Amino acid sequence: MFIDTHTHLFSEEFNDDRSLVVKKAIDCGVEKMLLPNIDVNSIHPLFDLCTKFPQNCYAMMGLHPGSVDEHFETQLATIKQALFSNKERCVAVGEIGMDLYWDKTFVEQQRIAFATQINWAKELNIPIVIHAREAFDEIFTVLDELNDERLSGVFHCFTGDEAQAQKALSYGNFKLGIGGVVTYKKSTLPEVLATVDLKHIILETDSPYLAPVPFRGKRNESAYVLHVAEKLADIYQVSLKTIEETTTNNAKELFRIN
Repeated sequence: MFIDTHTHLFSEEFNDDRSLVVKKAIDCGVEKMLLPNIDVNSIHPLFDLCTKFPQNCYAMMGLHPGSVDEHFETQLATIKQALFSNKERCVAVGEIGMDLYWDKTFVEQQRIAFATQINWAKELNIPIVIHAREAFDEIFTVLDELNDERLSGVFHCFTGDEAQAQKALSYGNFKLGIGGVVTYKKSTLPEVLATVDLKHIILETDSPYLAPVPFRGKRNESAYVLHVAEKLADIYQVSLKTIEETTTNNAKELFRIN
C-alpha cells in the first residue's frame, strides 16, 4: 500500500471525475490520501470527501499561507473551530507555512498565522504540514522559537538544498514530503536525497499540481505517486517494494493512521 500524504482532491479540477480518481488510485495501490485544507471555502468540500471515502481520505485543517490576507484572523477563527470541533477526524494541521514567491505583502501576517497554527498542533498533539516556498529562512526562524518535543511534521513538497534538508530534519520529528518535482530533468532533488536517509521520506503528489514525468504539465492525481516511488527506488538503489514499505510506515508513524 502507498499513501499520498498531500492531495487537494477536493479542488474543482476534480469536479467531473473525483470518484473515478479515487478508484483509480486505490486500484493502483494508493489506498490512503491525506487532504490539506486551503482556506475557509475548502473546509466543507474537504470534510464531505472524507465522509464519502472514510477508509481512504483523511482530513487536515489549516490556513494556506497563500490565503493569508488582511482578514487572516477571521479565517483563522473559522478554521480553528473546524479543527477543534473535528479533532478526531484531523490527522494534521495543514497546510500551513510561509510563501514569499508570489507576494510579500503579508509576510508578517503569514508569520503570525504560521506560529498560531503550530501552537494548535502542539495543543492537539498532531503534526503540522509545512508549505515552504522561497521562505526557508523565515520558517526556520519560527521553528527555532517554537520547536519542542510536542512538535512533529513534514516539509511538504520539499525542494530545498542539502543544508536546508539537514536543518529541517534537525528539529527531530520531521519528514520530507517528496513529489513529482524529483522526476524533473533539471531537479537537484536526487542529489540532495542521496544525503538523506529513506526513513525521513514520505510520498505525496500535491495533486492536481506538479505532476511527475511522464505526465508533467497535465493534471496530477494520487495514482501518479507510483512514478515518484519509482524515481526514489532509482535514487536509493532499492526495490520499489522497499520504497513502498518504508514510506508507508513513515507516513503511518507521523500521522498516526493505520
